[in-house]
Amino acid sequence: MTSRDTVIQAFLAGQGWGDAQREKLAGDASVRRYVRLKRGGETALLMDCPPALPIGPFLEVGAMLLKLGLSAPRVLAADAAAGLALIEDFGDDTFTRLLERGHDEATLYILAVDTLIALHQRAAPAMPSALPVFDDNRALDGLFRMLDWYWPAIHGGPASPEVRDAFESAWRDVLPAMRRVPNSVALFDYHTDNLLLINRPGVSACGLIDFQDAVQAPVVYDLAMLLDNDRRAISDALRARLIDRYLAAFPALDHEIFMTAYTVKTAHYNTRLVGTFARLLRRDGKPGYQRFMPRVWVLIERHIAHPALAPVADWYRRYLPPQDRRVLAKED
Repeated sequence: MTSRDTVIQAFLAGQGWGDAQREKLAGDASVRRYVRLKRGGETALLMDCPPALPIGPFLEVGAMLLKLGLSAPRVLAADAAAGLALIEDFGDDTFTRLLERGHDEATLYILAVDTLIALHQRAAPAMPSALPVFDDNRALDGLFRMLDWYWPAIHGGPASPEVRDAFESAWRDVLPAMRRVPNSVALFDYHTDNLLLINRPGVSACGLIDFQDAVQAPVVYDLAMLLDNDRRAISDALRARLIDRYLAAFPALDHEIFMTAYTVKTAHYNTRLVGTFARLLRRDGKPGYQRFMPRVWVLIERHIAHPALAPVADWYRRYLPPQDRRVLAKED
């Protein structure tokens, strides 16, 4: 056994799960690992984070969601210093898997949107001040991944100061349009892979996971990620129906201002993904995410066509024209 195995075994033994059967679950882009534990008729999940990656945010955001009446996994035990937590098991019925098995698409997406409505309504009276604020500097940090990782992959060297300055200037001109809607809690990775259907009433039927990066951000943040993400396309008609459903719950929001903010957020998120997926390939040896790149480029091209994104569209035309927007190969 490695020293890490010893720490894990001691933690589980202390909680009465030392002899449980263990089943490793498929990982994601992060360094967290999950193991399903089975003991008699009970199950739980072990979340294993490198000690350098604090689990405090997961514990704190999960507690907040539970307090708001939403379904985050209950924490059965935790050792924050060791990066270990024993949490409730919501099962395997992610929205993605259910949709692949033919579950009604509109029903699941309505549940996801209604959960966001409930989150934003319930969090509004007492916005958790401890959550980081998704300000323009934080937004730019994510955007610069494109120049730090994708640009060298296709050009063989770093982006010039001219390219970087023009990139930052374009986005600083555009990002304020995203802030013309109110802030609320954004769970950051709100998409069908991270939502599970569980046997509970109302919005509590939507199990929430992977929320440790939650921030205070414009209310369009999670909605845009749900409806216009790299993983799965939905019809224009369903998207419009779901946005109208959200706006009906917040009649003070102006439709045009909201949709401009939504468009900026979608262009931002997908530009960030270009760099994130290049980093996963080149630094972490994870080429699988490149399969999402054709859709990422489609979403970027669609949303930078909005007049509010004209400075960003001009940057793309000058520095990253269509012939340079591609899927990376392992050798890039």
